[in-house]
Order: sequence, then C-alpha cells, then structure tokens
Amino acid sequence: MNEARRQELIDDLKAQIRAREVGARPGGTLPTLPFGILEIDSALPTGGLALGSVHEAIGGGPDAGFGTTATLFIAGILARTQGPIIWAISRRDLFAPGLADVGVHPDRVIYVEAGDSKTVLLVVEEALRHVGLAAVVGEVGGAIGLTASRRLQLAAETSGALGLLLRRPRRLGDDHAAEPTAARTRWRVTPMPSGAALSWSPSTPGLARARWRLELLRCRGGEPKVFEVAACDAQGRLGPPSETVYGLASGGAEVRRAAHA
Repeated sequence: MNEARRQELIDDLKAQIRAREVGARPGGTLPTLPFGILEIDSALPTGGLALGSVHEAIGGGPDAGFGTTATLFIAGILARTQGPIIWAISRRDLFAPGLADVGVHPDRVIYVEAGDSKTVLLVVEEALRHVGLAAVVGEVGGAIGLTASRRLQLAAETSGALGLLLRRPRRLGDDHAAEPTAARTRWRVTPMPSGAALSWSPSTPGLARARWRLELLRCRGGEPKVFEVAACDAQGRLGPPSETVYGLASGGAEVRRAAHA
C-alpha cells in the first residue's frame, strides 16, 4: 500500500469517527447552532441550525442580485462558530471588512477564488469532507440541482461541518426559492426600512439598526415562517423579531402574536 492510499484511508477513518462524534444526541436531536431568539429556534425542529448539514440563503427584493443581506446573515452565523472557515467565491465582490463588522475576523477565513459556480460546488463538497473546519461557504450563481445538493449534504454529514450556500441569480428575475434541494433549510433575507430616527438625532434618518424580513422558505421537518428581525450586531446576533410573526400555511397566510423571549 503506497503512502497516498494509506493517508486516504486514515482520513476516511477520521471522518467516520468525527461523524459519530457529532451524530445524533440521545432522543434523535442533532448538534445545533441556536440563533438565540425563541421564535426562530422554536420554528426549527433541531432548535437552531443543525450542524453536519447544508443551509441556503437567498437575497430578496432589490438586493436579490447582490445578496448583501444574505451575505451578512451567513456571516452572522459564522461569527457564532469557532474555527477556520473556507469561503468559495466566483465573483470578486465580497467585502471582507463588512464581514468583520458582524464578528467574522479575517484571520479565520480562507478565500477560494473558484472562477465559476461549478467549481465552487466542487470546492465546497471537498472542503465539507474535511474535519476541523467551522464552516464552508459557497457563493453559487444559477441553479444547483437536486443531485449536487444531495452530494453536499452527504459530505456535511460525513464530517459534521456546517455548509452554507449563498444563492445568487445569474439573470435579473431568476428566483431559486422554489428550486428542489437537499439542504436542511433555505432562507430568504430582504432588507426593510430602518426604524425611527434615533431620539438624540431625530433629523438624521438611517441611524437606527437595520431591519430584515427573514423568511424560512424550507425546513426539513418544519413549516415555512416569516420573521422581522434586527440585522446582525458586531457579534453576529440577530435582534428580537417584531411582535407579529407570520406563519405561511398552505391555505393562506396565518398571522399570530408571538411572545418575546
């Protein structure tokens, strides 16, 4: 047996051991990364974002093509993890200081310029199979396909890593929200008007904390829901949702009052 094959077998064994270590807890629940907001965590069957899984984020509204809010949403998730991050990109428009503003220190991130979305998916799949990464992020333009998303999900399950896909349309008007996927959750993040001007500067608009419409479009074992949240702070934490939470039922929109955590 040559050295390369030996190392491959060792790496595979490590991945299997890691998969068992981060596997289901007693009772069948998965290791999770909670948002820390009761209304959101209670809408997720695992009580937060399941690790060892892939999750998707899509920008909404005028920001859909740029994906700024979706990028910050993903960065906020990363800020609440520990360890190195691989971020694969196909466009050179990622603004690292913006990630730092929500708690992702640049020393944690390894950027991979993949060139196109097909190569991004290959990088993400390979990276997800490695043990020791906090998360793997891939910016993907256009459709992914169910088979490709299944491969990513299986890779994440092997290592226990957190996979995050930033979906960006190739053409104006493309909407990937209804596209089939093996990802555990799919989110759409849309910027909303900020709140009232700050009391100490009432004549200056836009100083209040940004607000987002956060839509849980797909959730394995859960139901779609919509929340209004304050954008990520310097530690990557979302602010509490507004008093009204919208439940998207098949028979129409259901509106209920949600208690604050």
